[in-house]
Amino acid sequence: MSWLDLNQDFGPIGDNLQRSGACALLAIDIASLAHVERRYGAAAHHESVAKLVALVGEITDEAAPGGDVLVIEERGGDAILAFLFRHRTHSEFYEETLPGLGTRVAEELSRRGKQAVYPYHRNPLVLPVGVAVLLYNPNLKPARQIREVVEAAARDASLEASLRARDRGRQLLQLILNRRLGTLFEPIISLRHSEVVGYEALVRGPAGSDLHSPGLLFQQAAQSGLTYELDCLCRRTALEQAHCLPPGKMLFLNCLPTSFGDPSLRDEGLVKTLENYQLDPNKLIIEISEQESIENFDIFREMRDSWRALGIRIAVDDAGAGYASLEAIMEITPDFLKADLRLVRGIDADPPRQEVLRALNAVARRIGAEVIAEGIETEDELRVLRQLGIPYGQGYHFGPGLSSDPDGSSNGAEGSKEATAAKQAGPD
Repeated sequence: MSWLDLNQDFGPIGDNLQRSGACALLAIDIASLAHVERRYGAAAHHESVAKLVALVGEITDEAAPGGDVLVIEERGGDAILAFLFRHRTHSEFYEETLPGLGTRVAEELSRRGKQAVYPYHRNPLVLPVGVAVLLYNPNLKPARQIREVVEAAARDASLEASLRARDRGRQLLQLILNRRLGTLFEPIISLRHSEVVGYEALVRGPAGSDLHSPGLLFQQAAQSGLTYELDCLCRRTALEQAHCLPPGKMLFLNCLPTSFGDPSLRDEGLVKTLENYQLDPNKLIIEISEQESIENFDIFREMRDSWRALGIRIAVDDAGAGYASLEAIMEITPDFLKADLRLVRGIDADPPRQEVLRALNAVARRIGAEVIAEGIETEDELRVLRQLGIPYGQGYHFGPGLSSDPDGSSNGAEGSKEATAAKQAGPD
């Protein structure tokens, strides 16, 4: 991977600049990946950035072919810099191609960059891209000019990030006010009997928007102070759109600890919710997400007891992923443990993970719970999970599930795929 040290000679950058008389610069802000270094070390961060540098080179070659491109990481900084050298007489590049290039690169990085940072970064990849143009001035040192254009592109990236955050905040507010959310009902399969036993309701924003993924939705909600409102709307939307599900199946509804005050989850409000949506409480499972830790288990246990008195069961999400989930298991004694996908991914080739999941399954049996393995993607993972005696599973291996649009209409194409889930889950 190439490096750029702003205090050293720029070498080929200066030479290319003098020959072309101009260059465009894209500055990709990668500060959001700093947590990779803090949590997994410098080598993991270096690996991720190196893959992103290569990807930026591919994207810029595709989007703006026909000229020299140099993509490097700024040493000691949090940016990837893409220098596009085009002669200053190529006005069509600077006038027509460049204005939309930053947006296209940002979109392609969001779409294709996830693999570059996997498995260190799990949230959607949002990397602001700034654009600046440098016209060569023979009276100034190339190093000074390049430093100035880097600073200008970085300011543009910061402005772009602020504008996109503002737009996403406004978009989220409108989504909540207009209740424009969809739901993906992901099937949960009995690995013993090879049949669909239930569905987890997963929120989706408008297709093609910045807020389509649940990760970005809740990330923006946290920034906008709307986490409670979004979480409550997700459950309400799932209940309204659950009419597309086959009868008699379990329904898993996610719930953040900050939403325990939702009136529809408490006392008379909960009874009314069950009546309004004609829900069988014995088929309803409240799934507690580990995105937030439960701060007061005494209060939660009161809610748990009232839920169970109605027949509602409880699941703990991301079991085995950290201390918060283990504490929740001890304090809640849930009915289901959702094994974190990081335990499941590649388990067929990882004996230590197999032992951890075997132990988690044993703990579940001792407290009267059952394990659901999340994120199953391959037949080999499924085979090993069956060998370990894991009773339930979910994941893309069983098809994308049933989806319901914001207007409540179901997606028949995805539904037809889900109908084959039990067949796919069948023994080898």
